Amino acid sequence: MTRTVYVNAEYLPEDQAKVSVFDRGFVMADGVYEVTSVLDGKLIDFAGHLARLKRSLDGLQMKNPLSDDEYLAAHRRLVAENGVTDGMVYLQVTRGNPGDRDFAFPPEDTQPTVVMFTQSKPGLADSPAAQTGWKVITTEDLRWARRDIKTVQLLFPSLAKMEAKAKGADDAWLVEDGRVTEGTSNNAYIVKGGVIVTRELSNDILHGITRAAVLRFAREAQMQVEERSFTVAEAQAADEAFVTSASSFVMPVVAIDGQPIGDGKVGGVARRLREIYLEESRKAAI
Repeated sequence: MTRTVYVNAEYLPEDQAKVSVFDRGFVMADGVYEVTSVLDGKLIDFAGHLARLKRSLDGLQMKNPLSDDEYLAAHRRLVAENGVTDGMVYLQVTRGNPGDRDFAFPPEDTQPTVVMFTQSKPGLADSPAAQTGWKVITTEDLRWARRDIKTVQLLFPSLAKMEAKAKGADDAWLVEDGRVTEGTSNNAYIVKGGVIVTRELSNDILHGITRAAVLRFAREAQMQVEERSFTVAEAQAADEAFVTSASSFVMPVVAIDGQPIGDGKVGGVARRLREIYLEESRKAAI
C-alpha cells in the first residue's frame, strides 16, 4: 500500500511528494516538527502538540501557515486514508523555498512548507520493552542551547542513539555539567523513596507534551513530584527510572551505563504511570 502524504495542501502518493532542493528545511534545517501518536485510530494529546508547534514557530520567528482546524482535518484525513489504527503522524513546517540559498531569512511573503505523513505501528501501546525496560548509556550533551524549540536539527541525538545501540543499549541520556538533561528523544525521570524527580522546564530541555500529561496524572494520583536536575550518580542510585515521549509513552529504564537501577526490573511507579497515561489518553483522544 502506497501512503498518502500531505505537501502544501495537496494529498499525494508518497512517491510523488516532492519539496524543492532550495527549501530552508533541507539546506538550513530551518524548520520545526511534531509527532502525534495514534491509538485506536484517534489522536493522542493533539491540542498539546499544536500548542508546542506554535511555540516553536514563534521561537524561530516563523509564521504559522495553517489554522488549528486545518491541522486537525489533515491529520484525520491522513489517518483515515492510510488506515492507521496505531501509529504516528509526523508534521513538519519549514521557512519555505526562497529560490536560492542564503543565511538571511527570505522575504516575508515566502510561503512555509508544510509536510505531514503517517507511520503505522501496530500494537504501539503494547511494546514488549515496557515489560522488560530499557538500558541507557550516558553521553555529553553537545546540542545547541535552545532545546525547548522542537527543530529538525536532530543529528546529535541521532549520533547519541547510534552510540547507545553500538554499546548494546536502547537509548542515551544526555549529560551537561554532570547533570542529566534528557534522552535523545524523550524526557528523563528517576524515582527515589516514592518521589518522582525530573528536570524543571527551561531552554535546556524539550517541553514534553507527554511529560506534562504524566506529571499531571501523577499529582492527581497523589504521587510526589520534584522538578529539579539530577546527577548520573543520583540516577544510578535511584529506586526506579523511566522516560516519557509521544511514541514510547512511559518507558521504564532498568540500567544506566551498565549499572542496574534498583533491582534491575521494571518498577511499580513507572508501570502504574504507564497504565494511567494510556487509559486517560485513550479517553481524551480525538
